[in-house]
Amino acid sequence: MNSKILLDVEGKNINRFIKKLRSNKIDVLKIKYKNKNEASVVIKKSDYSKVKKIKSIYDINVAEVFGFLKIKRKMIRGKYLIIFSMLAFLLFITLTNTVFDIEVVHSNKEIRTIVMNELSKNGIRKYSAKKNYNQIQMIKEKILSKYPNRIEWIEIEEMGTKYIVRVEERKIPGEKINNTPRNIVAMKEGIIKKVIANKGEIIRDMDDFVQKGELIISGDLIFNNEVKGKVRAEGKVYAEIWYLTKVRYPFVIDKNEFTGREKDVLTVKFLNRKFEFTFNKFKQKKIKEKEIFSHRFLPIKLVLEKQKEKRIVNQILTYDEALECAKKASEREIKSKLKKDEYIIKSTYLKSSVNNSTIDVEMFFSVYEDITDYVEIGE
Repeated sequence: MNSKILLDVEGKNINRFIKKLRSNKIDVLKIKYKNKNEASVVIKKSDYSKVKKIKSIYDINVAEVFGFLKIKRKMIRGKYLIIFSMLAFLLFITLTNTVFDIEVVHSNKEIRTIVMNELSKNGIRKYSAKKNYNQIQMIKEKILSKYPNRIEWIEIEEMGTKYIVRVEERKIPGEKINNTPRNIVAMKEGIIKKVIANKGEIIRDMDDFVQKGELIISGDLIFNNEVKGKVRAEGKVYAEIWYLTKVRYPFVIDKNEFTGREKDVLTVKFLNRKFEFTFNKFKQKKIKEKEIFSHRFLPIKLVLEKQKEKRIVNQILTYDEALECAKKASEREIKSKLKKDEYIIKSTYLKSSVNNSTIDVEMFFSVYEDITDYVEIGE
């Protein structure tokens, strides 16, 4: 790999020139005499500048190069071929990772339209980048969860640069009308706060305490103390229910805070990769994007990102702060189980205990809750 050059030397008394080279400590690696006034000499590339200084009356021309210098020259000569090959390879990768056609296989035009719209919303459209396996599965799940009554299953199959989407429509049989007589009973124990009866007779009063399973709205139609008929009771029962919660909360919590450092970063997005043109990247950051350029056919975007640096810091809470956080966590736990028309009537702090790094808090909650339950008459 050491660079060497072949020199064509012409002049009177070539041997005198060779001796001159050796006296100047220039290694003559190879010599070939053509005649007494001409010869070919191989020397190290590093010695070429010395030869030019001492050549005097001799004509010297570089005939050929060897080693790394030869490889370098060939690379320079072939740089356009290399650049073209790289661009061709990049274009090949881009085209093979681009969706050029999407076919939804189903006889129902409405179903095909629904699926095509959902695919487009989730980034699967003509001339977009292909999705990986996990992304495909997530998109399928989103479509199924959005249309549970229309779509039974969906499969997205990749065929070269085309997606074939197979769909099975869900057939829901007509809802059967159930006229079986029933009563409305309490789902759990509590104090009745509101009763709405669309069908049936209310047999419990407001503020009555009821146990689980107790009758509240009867489906029996009674006249003169006799059951004259039975109906399917319809209505709602709301009651005051009680809960006891226990929550453990740490004294040391991780908290995100902004450092105040901001910068605009030019970013190239290609397929599923992102390349940032910046030094000293933020480890943790909040990003707001502004698209500058995108290509209709190629999965490439140029984006200007406004980045704000943030960091995770440990916040040490006092006893009162940890207690307050634990109370709020208890409320969130209760609220997460409530329906839209249910709410917390009141909450009461009971007690707390401190461990090494946590606080355990017990809370009592009184909740306005739907306790409607149904039991068919005769059970």
